[in-house]
Amino acid sequence: MKVNSPAAAVEPEKKSEDTALDQALRPKSWDDFIGQDAVKNNLKILIAAAKQRNEPIEHVLLYGPPGLGKTSLAHLIAREVNANIRITSGPAIERVGDLASILTNLLPGDILFVDEAHRMNKLIEEVLYPAMESRTLDIIIGKGPSARTIQLELPPFTLIAATTRLGMISSPLRSRFGVTFRLDFYEPGHIEAILARSSRLLNIESEPEALAVVAAASRLTPRVANRLLKRARDYATVHGDGRLTPPTAHAALGLLDIDERGLEPTDRRIIETMITKFRGGPVGLAALAAATAEEEETIEEVYEPYLMQLGFMERTARGRMATALAWQHLGIPMPDQSRLLEP
Repeated sequence: MKVNSPAAAVEPEKKSEDTALDQALRPKSWDDFIGQDAVKNNLKILIAAAKQRNEPIEHVLLYGPPGLGKTSLAHLIAREVNANIRITSGPAIERVGDLASILTNLLPGDILFVDEAHRMNKLIEEVLYPAMESRTLDIIIGKGPSARTIQLELPPFTLIAATTRLGMISSPLRSRFGVTFRLDFYEPGHIEAILARSSRLLNIESEPEALAVVAAASRLTPRVANRLLKRARDYATVHGDGRLTPPTAHAALGLLDIDERGLEPTDRRIIETMITKFRGGPVGLAALAAATAEEEETIEEVYEPYLMQLGFMERTARGRMATALAWQHLGIPMPDQSRLLEP
């Protein structure tokens, strides 16, 4: 597979650690990509059918919480169809000219991967409509009565878009994708298998029980699991013999202030605030954000999905509520259990 290094203007900024992690641990085949079986099976059929017709695959929209493998899937699709992949992000495409430059430099069969697609502005989306549908690019030259439109033909290409906020992508743009797949949180067994593979690739001698400890604290997310694995490896190197054991894993997580369910200080502060200041709820998002000194968007996108997945928080018509499991996890007696269980 050919992979070009996109210009700095269109490639999302990445930390060196994240880049190294991607390069070392990114799946190279369907067998390497553990979990998300329904999505993989559908993509295999999509790719196989396109190969038989000798056509580019249809445009693909991937959505779900961050860290579940949307970018890895895009790279894997490109590898499977032996295509060049160009990478950019919604915020990086600031002007129509930026998108025009990217599209006109695509080669036949290329894959354009747009991360954080929900952050593209509406003008950019409107330029994408004909590009996705009829592979044409309309460029307006001049202003006022003398303005004229030039239509450029684009080579056959596939757009793969990834987003954590599907509702923020306009309906006309969503309708132009051939397939839309949601990536869900992983099963604990899948996370342990991912960690076992990562341990082999990173040459970490790990006990299965230690990987289970890391998996339980990984928020059911491969990206988090791999990050915790590297931190546990660092701890084992400095404070042990380099071997990852259950005590070492527990100590590393304790140093990071991450508990056995993967809750970080902010997670605990959110549910503790709901319980101590709002008697478990219901509480509105704005009030919760003000009380915890967190942004509403951060709570809604980063912390709330996992707290709901654990069953520690629920959303009702009246607002957010801390469940009985949240009270139990924090060790706080519930004053009125029946009220917490109201719909």
